[in-house]
Amino acid sequence: MAEKRDMVQIDSLEKYFGEDKERVHVLKGVTLNIPEGSLYTFLGPSGCGKTTTLRCVAGLERPDPTNKRPIGMVFQSYAIWPHMTVAENVAYPLTIQRRPKDEVKRRVGDVLKIVGLDGLEDRPAPKLSGGQQQRVAFARALINEPKVMLLDEPLSNLDAKLRVQMRSEIKALQRRTNITTIFVTHDQAEALAISDQIAVMHGGVLLEVGAPHQLYSRPTRRFTATFLGLTNLIDGKIVELAGDGQQGKIQTKKGLLSFIPAPGLKKDQAAVISIRPENIPLHKVKPQGLENILEGTVKEAIFMGDAYQCKVAIGDDLLAVHTHPFNAVSPGEKFICSSIRQAVTVFPRMIGKVLMNRY
Repeated sequence: MAEKRDMVQIDSLEKYFGEDKERVHVLKGVTLNIPEGSLYTFLGPSGCGKTTTLRCVAGLERPDPTNKRPIGMVFQSYAIWPHMTVAENVAYPLTIQRRPKDEVKRRVGDVLKIVGLDGLEDRPAPKLSGGQQQRVAFARALINEPKVMLLDEPLSNLDAKLRVQMRSEIKALQRRTNITTIFVTHDQAEALAISDQIAVMHGGVLLEVGAPHQLYSRPTRRFTATFLGLTNLIDGKIVELAGDGQQGKIQTKKGLLSFIPAPGLKKDQAAVISIRPENIPLHKVKPQGLENILEGTVKEAIFMGDAYQCKVAIGDDLLAVHTHPFNAVSPGEKFICSSIRQAVTVFPRMIGKVLMNRY
């Protein structure tokens, strides 16, 4: 199989807004390569620089070359014209280019089939649902056969149920068209659900890039661990690193815990452990042969349908634990917590503190 080439390359991107004392450093040396045919997500909180990066890719911050870039863009508001029909909205980019009417009609029909709106050509835009309006915006972006599609928080105006449905449709649409797509969102679930690769941004800095599963289960930055979902953070000191790189041990006030070391960790280094709540099974009887065993008392147990969300007191600290709904849990019960070493992520404590303070 031929290796995919990079469709979009960003090299040491800097961006400032404002003048003199009001000048704000928005992007701080962002560098990344986006492979052809991939769905690539910029993820981060509001103000982190993700939309500014997208606008720089689009040329919207430098207007002169914008019309020469093979790019389609879908904005947060969709920008659907209410006085036009579905077909007129989708055809608009070709209409202003004065393309032949037969070509316009054919291409409008083609893209409406791709987005699942064929048969609605003559429907007035105000008669569309939110999800249908979003599809019109996608169709209009596709009509010029772009090499890159830019999506700026396109789901933020939809209700929760429709957002879940539409993110699946976005992923399916991208797979059908194989168009390199850059998706901007602050929603972690969206990013995890649709992305081939996620670029985590904060404070104008690109912190970390990786596949969804990699960033969720084995992040290398404290901010990534906490932003991509609930996690437990425990301070400690690395006391052992096996020569084969398959096991380390870290001393914490909760006891000695095992983990699989990431590259770059050193013995005697101050560190921070991250363990996701769903990776901490609860046992009523101390299990044999398991590692990372901690004893605690349930302080809170909230039934959420798909899980009990618990807070378990271990010494003076509370551990967040999510357990299967069949495992009935009540406050005051004593349990044994355990976690396999593969579920324990360790960062150097200095990095954690720097990121926490800066971001």
